[in-house]
Amino acid sequence: MVEQADSGHPGMPLGAAPMAYVLWTRHLRCNPKNPAWPDRDRFILSAGHGSALLYALLHLSGYELSLEELKRFRQWESLTPGHPERGETPGVEVTTGPLGQGFANGVGMAIAERYLAARFNRPGFEVVGHHTYGICSDGDLMEGIAAEAASLAGHLGLGRLIFLYDDNHISLAADTRLSFTEDVGRRFEAYGWQVLRVADGNDLSAIDRALAEARRENARPSLVMVSTHIGFGSPRFQDRFEAHGAPLGAEEVRATKRNLGWPEEPPFHLPEELIAQFRQAVERGAKLEAAWAAMMHEYDDRWPDLREKWGRAIRGELPPGWDRDIPRFAADHKPIATRSAGGQVLNAIAPRVFNLIGGSADLDPSTKTALKGRGCFQRPGCGSDSLQGAEKGEWGYAGANIAFGVREHAMGGILNGMAAHGGIIPFGSTFLIFSDYLRPALRLAALSRLAVKYVFTHDSTAVGEDGPTHQPIEQLASFRAMPNLTVIRPADANEVAEAWKVAMQIDDGPVLLVMSRQNLPVLDRSQLAPAVGLRRGGYVLADPPQGSPELILIATGSEVHPALAAWRQLIAEGRRVRLVGMPSCELFDKQSREYRDRVLPPQVTARLAVEAGASLGWYRYVGLQGEVVGLDRFGASAPGEVTLAQFGFTAENILRRALGMLG
Repeated sequence: MVEQADSGHPGMPLGAAPMAYVLWTRHLRCNPKNPAWPDRDRFILSAGHGSALLYALLHLSGYELSLEELKRFRQWESLTPGHPERGETPGVEVTTGPLGQGFANGVGMAIAERYLAARFNRPGFEVVGHHTYGICSDGDLMEGIAAEAASLAGHLGLGRLIFLYDDNHISLAADTRLSFTEDVGRRFEAYGWQVLRVADGNDLSAIDRALAEARRENARPSLVMVSTHIGFGSPRFQDRFEAHGAPLGAEEVRATKRNLGWPEEPPFHLPEELIAQFRQAVERGAKLEAAWAAMMHEYDDRWPDLREKWGRAIRGELPPGWDRDIPRFAADHKPIATRSAGGQVLNAIAPRVFNLIGGSADLDPSTKTALKGRGCFQRPGCGSDSLQGAEKGEWGYAGANIAFGVREHAMGGILNGMAAHGGIIPFGSTFLIFSDYLRPALRLAALSRLAVKYVFTHDSTAVGEDGPTHQPIEQLASFRAMPNLTVIRPADANEVAEAWKVAMQIDDGPVLLVMSRQNLPVLDRSQLAPAVGLRRGGYVLADPPQGSPELILIATGSEVHPALAAWRQLIAEGRRVRLVGMPSCELFDKQSREYRDRVLPPQVTARLAVEAGASLGWYRYVGLQGEVVGLDRFGASAPGEVTLAQFGFTAENILRRALGMLG
C-alpha cells in the first residue's frame, strides 16, 4: 500500500502486525457487517500514521473496505486516507494522527462505557460490557496529552481500557535515547495502571496471554508493553528511524518480502487461508450481536422504560420535554453574568437529559457548570461526596460530574472519545483563554463532526485584574475560522437560554458557548427583538423609528449593551441607525442570502462592528468601507470596567465612531 502510494509510514505496520493480529483474531468483539453495534469493542489506532495496518485489518476482517480501496491508499476521495478519519472508513472509530489524541479518545470511550453500564446494566443483563483497545507508540506517550489522560484513567480505575504499546524505541527523527529514556512502565504503574510486558513482539502466545490477563483486570486500565522492531523484516531499515515515515523503495520491498518468505508478486498478495481465518470475524460477530439482541429483547420486557431511554441515547435523540424547565429572564431581573445564567440553564436541562455529562478543567466554581445533585463520576468506593468540591448525589460511575483536574488538553481528547462512543452528550468547560491548551483536540472534534459542547467563560478583557495572561484576544477570531465549529456568544441571559437550546440540537459538530465573567443587564425584549432571533445567528435587535437605516451597528456578547446605549443616543439625535446582534457568525452564514441581506442590506455600507476581541473576521460583515471597534493588542491588568473603558468599549466611544462615519 505504502509503496504503491509512494507515500506513508511502513515501519509501524511491519513491527506491530503481530500484536494487531492477535488482538483482532482472538480478542476483539465486533461485527464487521454492523460496525455500529452498540456493545462492540472499540479499537483505536492512536499511532495513526500506521493507518495501512488498520486498513488491512478492516479489509481482511470483512468490513466494507475493498481491496481496490487499499490500492488507492492516500488518493483523492479514497476510503483509505493518510491517517484514519472517523466517518470516512467503515470501522474507523476516531480520527487519529496527531499523536496522543487517540490515547485520550480511548480514555473517553472507557468513561462512556462505564457510565452507560452503570445506568443500564442489571443483574444478568449486561447491556454495556465491552472493552476499549488501542495501539499507541513512543510518540503518543511522549505527548503531554497522553500523560494527562493516563493520569485521569488510572485515578478513575477504568479497568476495561487496554492499550498495546508499540515499544520500538524509534521516533520519526531518531532513536528515542536522544530524548525519551524514562521508565514508561513505572510511570504508568505510578498512574495506577496494570503494566504487562512482552519481551518479543513476534511471540504470539505471549501477546495472547498478556491480553487475556489485561481483560481479567477490572479495577485498573492496562498497558501492555510489547518490544517490537520498526520496519520488521527490512534488511536495510529494520530498527532504523528511516522506516518510520517514508516508503522503503521498490527494491527494498522485494528484499523485505524475500526476507520474510513472502511472494514478491503480485504486489497485493492475499492467500486464501489468510482471508478465511480473518473472515471468521463475520460469523463470530453476527453471533455475538445476535446473542446481545436476544438479551435486549428480554430486557425490553423487564425494563421497558430503561430500554426506551437506551434507544434514544444510542440514536442521539433528546427526550420529550427536555427543554421544558429552561428559565426565562424578566427585563427587571438583576444584572447577571452570562456564565451564571448558563449555569442555571444547564441545570434546568440536565435532570431531563440523563446522558448529558461532563465537567471542567478544575474551574466549576467559575464556569458555573457543576450539575447539582448529579453526583461525581469516580471509581466506586474510593471516596465520598463529603470531599471539598464534590457534588452531592451518586459517587461512582453513574455520577454525571467529571473532575478533569487541570488537564485542559486531555479533557478535549476525552470528550471526543465520549462523543465518538455514542450514547453520551459530553460537555467541558474552562476559561476562553485556556482553550488554547485544548485547541488540537477541539480541531479534531470539528474535523470528525463530534457533538461536543464547550462552555468557555471569562470571554474578554473584562476579566480585569488577572491581566493579559488571562484576557482572550485572538481566540474568538481563530475559532470562527475553524470549519464545522459553531461559536455562540450570547449578549444576555435570554440569549444564553436560546444558545443552549441550539447547542443541544446540533449533532454534527462541536459548539462553543462563550460567556461573560461580568454581570450584564437582561435586555428588555418588549423594546427589542425577541431572543429567539439567536437561532439565526444574527438578527435585527432595533431599527430607527422611521426610514431606512443609514448606518448599521453590529455587536456581540457583552458589547451589545454599550452598542445599545450608543444606538439610543443616535436615535435621539435623529440618526437612522439599525442595531444588529450577531451572537453566532456560523449560524448567520447558514441562513439564506435573502435573510442575510434583510439583516445587513448591501446598500447600507456604513457599518460599525463592536467586539472586545481581535477585529480580524469582522470585515466580512462591515466591508472595506466599514469599521471595527475591536482589540488588536494584548490586554492589561486593571479592574474590568477600567480595561473596557480604556480600550474603547463604551457607549461614548461607539457613538463617536458612528458619528464620524456618518460625517
